[in-house]
Amino acid sequence: MSHFTTIKVQIKNGEVLHEVLQELGYQVERNTYVRGYNGDRTQAEYTIRQSNGYDLGFRYNTESEGYELVADFWGAKINQKQFINSISQKYAHKTLMATVQEQGFNVEEEETLEDGTVRVVVAKWV
Repeated sequence: MSHFTTIKVQIKNGEVLHEVLQELGYQVERNTYVRGYNGDRTQAEYTIRQSNGYDLGFRYNTESEGYELVADFWGAKINQKQFINSISQKYAHKTLMATVQEQGFNVEEEETLEDGTVRVVVAKWV
């Protein structure tokens, strides 16, 4: 019986996800398997190896057209909420900055508030 759990995350672009994981300091392997309990494995496009043998992976779900986190969380021993939040926030920021640039906006101001929220003010001359 598999112990793997999947959690949908609001991530659509795999290349940006890969960049975010690397920027957060994770060593990422591509197109390999995630290890879990008793040698169980499941495929993932992006895998973060852990020394305890319980990896974290992201795989693309064609039905939802986005990525999902897959892991045996019993053995992975991570704070799921904190892990997902850090990745989601950095992903959203990176995606926003790319969109801002594509659409010809300039970043006028950017600050991180006390609660961790990032406030970005953009402008465009028309």
